[in-house]
Amino acid sequence: MIDFLSELSWRGLLYQQTEGAAAHFAANSVAAYCGFDPTASSLHVGNLVPIMGLVHLQRAGHRPVALVGGGTGMIGDPSGKSTERQLLTVEEIDANVAGIRAQLGRFLDFSGAHGARLVDNAEWLRSLQAIDFMRDVGKHFTVNLMMQKDSVKSRLDGGISYTEFSYMLLQAYDFLELHRRYGVTAQVGGSDQWGNITAGTELIRRTVQREAHGVTLPLVTTSSGTKFGKTEAGAVWLDAARTSPYKFYQFWVNAEDADAVKFLRMFTLVGQEEIDALAAALAAAPHERAAQRHLAAEVTALVHGAESATLAERVSKVIFDRRTDVRELPTDVFHTLSAEIPCARFERTAAVSPLDALERAFGLSRSASRKLLLQGAVSVNGEKLAAEAQVIDPAGAVHERWFLLRKGAREVAVIELA
Repeated sequence: MIDFLSELSWRGLLYQQTEGAAAHFAANSVAAYCGFDPTASSLHVGNLVPIMGLVHLQRAGHRPVALVGGGTGMIGDPSGKSTERQLLTVEEIDANVAGIRAQLGRFLDFSGAHGARLVDNAEWLRSLQAIDFMRDVGKHFTVNLMMQKDSVKSRLDGGISYTEFSYMLLQAYDFLELHRRYGVTAQVGGSDQWGNITAGTELIRRTVQREAHGVTLPLVTTSSGTKFGKTEAGAVWLDAARTSPYKFYQFWVNAEDADAVKFLRMFTLVGQEEIDALAAALAAAPHERAAQRHLAAEVTALVHGAESATLAERVSKVIFDRRTDVRELPTDVFHTLSAEIPCARFERTAAVSPLDALERAFGLSRSASRKLLLQGAVSVNGEKLAAEAQVIDPAGAVHERWFLLRKGAREVAVIELA
């Protein structure tokens, strides 16, 4: 059993806590919730911060409640936003909620005494009456207080609609409703949620005279100062259909040295001693990228399963390690490769020339392809092609179907005999 707040602290996941929170978690088995906004049908790697917060909460013997905002999603959280959100339809929100619920189920244990709960606040918010809400909730908050919250204050110059201005009250009401239904006495969220969280603790104190607490987690940036989780291709999603396990693995394995150890603490369950050892290995031999490879394997296994992580690791090794014997690779590696890197397909009965393969796989002209062959810069299944080679021998196809075509040191393609 671990101490929840101490675990968050050494992992760099603790940002703020309400007064008395440490004693509250130490004295009780606490039911605590974290909300997830259904703006898309998939969560992304930025959501792994609050997800790991709930994972550590459960490991510490507390009960996590994952709340999906089927109700609040109809309003939109202004936190961290400079402009008004585009409102989604009920059908879009419900589809997004379904996708997110399925993903959250991968991280938490829903059985036993501390089994997690998945809850949708559409259960109580969509049927909420405006007059009742203003009488029972609105009367406990002054406009002056609400305007001091960062999520509102940061939007005053550019303007904020009454719809988004009211979001804080809805989230506070969620906290109260979860307290009544499931005995929830704490909320976990990003540091941008502090104002919303403390609004909830205050509403519980005023309405039912009970103690409630909040814990916030940091918003992560990379060592270069860029927003975590953003790449040139866009967001890195937890949905394999949006970001494949291979690309997901690549995101983590390409972490900068200055970020790798920090990310190991934040996004894995690896212990402190092992992380210290990986940090030492990274400092001694940064070119081996031991910390990054361990990070990528751990997080990919957490999100997509151990089998997908192993496959992504093998595919990555094929591309970046020229010493790999492609003849020993199973068919699933080639299937994954053909989806992730250029793939040129030829009829099984056709004679495949190196020039045709280079043209189809890499879009090269005939003259550029001949030049590469003359330079000895082309290999097939690890064997350098001779400058005068006219045909790629079909007898050398792995599993009678696949060739790995390499141009230079880093550019790789698959040739498939269909």
